[in-house]
Amino acid sequence: MPSSAGPSIDTITEGGRVTQVGEGQEADESAPPVMTFGAPTAGEVLAERYELVEHINNDSAGRLVWRGVDVILRRPVAVVLRYPGGDSATEMLQAAVAASRVIHPNLVGVYDAIDEAERAYVVREWVDGQSLRDLAADGPLDPARATAIGNAVASALAAVHATGMVHGNVHPGTVMISDEGRVVLADARTDGADSQENDIRAVGGILYFALTGSWPHAEAPLHGATAGHGRAAIPDAVRDAGGGIAAPRQVRAGVPAYLDDLTMDLLDAEIAPPSSDVLAAELARLDVPAEEEHYLDNSGPLRFAGETGEEPSPLAAAGGRKVAIGIAGLLAVALVGLLIGISTLGDKEPQAGQSPVPSSSAPANETTPAAVAVRKLPVKDVRIIDPDSQVRDELDGAKQVTDGDPDKVWGTDTYTTAKFGNKKQGMGVWLDLGAPHTVKSVQAVLSARGASAQLLTGTINPPSTSDGDKQLITNYKTEKTTIGQPFQDHDGTTMAFDGFDADAKYQYLLFWITELPASERGFQVDVQEITVQGS
Repeated sequence: MPSSAGPSIDTITEGGRVTQVGEGQEADESAPPVMTFGAPTAGEVLAERYELVEHINNDSAGRLVWRGVDVILRRPVAVVLRYPGGDSATEMLQAAVAASRVIHPNLVGVYDAIDEAERAYVVREWVDGQSLRDLAADGPLDPARATAIGNAVASALAAVHATGMVHGNVHPGTVMISDEGRVVLADARTDGADSQENDIRAVGGILYFALTGSWPHAEAPLHGATAGHGRAAIPDAVRDAGGGIAAPRQVRAGVPAYLDDLTMDLLDAEIAPPSSDVLAAELARLDVPAEEEHYLDNSGPLRFAGETGEEPSPLAAAGGRKVAIGIAGLLAVALVGLLIGISTLGDKEPQAGQSPVPSSSAPANETTPAAVAVRKLPVKDVRIIDPDSQVRDELDGAKQVTDGDPDKVWGTDTYTTAKFGNKKQGMGVWLDLGAPHTVKSVQAVLSARGASAQLLTGTINPPSTSDGDKQLITNYKTEKTTIGQPFQDHDGTTMAFDGFDADAKYQYLLFWITELPASERGFQVDVQEITVQGS
């Protein structure tokens, strides 16, 4: 029987992703006992749309994680329940509402947050995967993967901190890795017990855990778990008689000196950490393929210290720790490193007419530009591209793709085959950002799994006619205008594209669908929401 939904805490306006397997920490002896009054059952429908399918696990706060399905939009969801609701669920619901307002490829997204008094629940997108804690259960990760995970977490925190909020719950149980390799930070808290600085320190803990398999923050136990106790426990770091932790290079072989130094600097209470956006830029610089790590040998990582205004010591290049630099120099080197790192990964030459990347050895009296926070970019215009149709009866509803409401969608007609009934090469959603922007990522949320699509860019904006659409496709579908890798027969409902050239600016983007997923009546897909992140 459907349950009668209580008042929604907020109308969630942005889609996202969440990996629910292993979220938070599994329940242990200290977890609150699970009550029977208001307990959910398989097959029950919440708020007249969210059907509970399978109980996945309980976390240490006594919340129940279920796999479910949105019966209206026909998509899988994760449902996190707590009962009773009311005052006992206020923190969970407030955290969900706050998290839903920050959209980033590496942040969990929220669909709904509802309090029914006898119980409360948060509805999130379902993405198969596991936590960093579970991933590292078989042993420490290689340095390159640890760096990539740290980069993703720092990038997510930069988006949260740009709004003035704090995540407050960064640890191996809330860092999730999907089966497709995406890294997602989940389970934010709003109890006011943490700070942005502690969030950044926790990135050091994430790097330390990924490199060693142990947790260095003994003074800050994980919520509902302490080191060495219960199923939720994470091994404590190796410590000396004074309580100091062993560096990753002392625990295992093969950790590069620059990564070891960066991790220990973040964990050192005597060294003021950088802002999260600067840290994300530095980790992006270090996030290079293993065969290119030798390029980092002479430069080492940034040195983190208080705002002393001192110049870097020559020891910094040799890997010495605690070398002080001013925050302006920190920003300059981090921004340069981000540009170089992305350029290296993409193997792209600077475009003609663009200014060369500034050198970190510029005179000290030159003004260093401040780091620009990544944000959701507004979309000036949106329309459907359908070059192979003369009828053009599938163009309505395009603006609903960027209106912030995932319940309002644009969808294709239903076809007899995945390739649009063998009548079309594809269809797409075209976005005009209004002016050229630096773009970091584009996220498209679909109604079903199994679609194939790619992201394209171009330089023209022809009329919305069949001939105009054909001209647009000819201009956009070239090797140089494809962003990132195409998604072929995608097994998720969210596609995230992040292969943008850091030195280029983009105004026109095209989300181009080449194959449709199967539905009950044929082959069809709805595009629920497309968001663009950049500056």
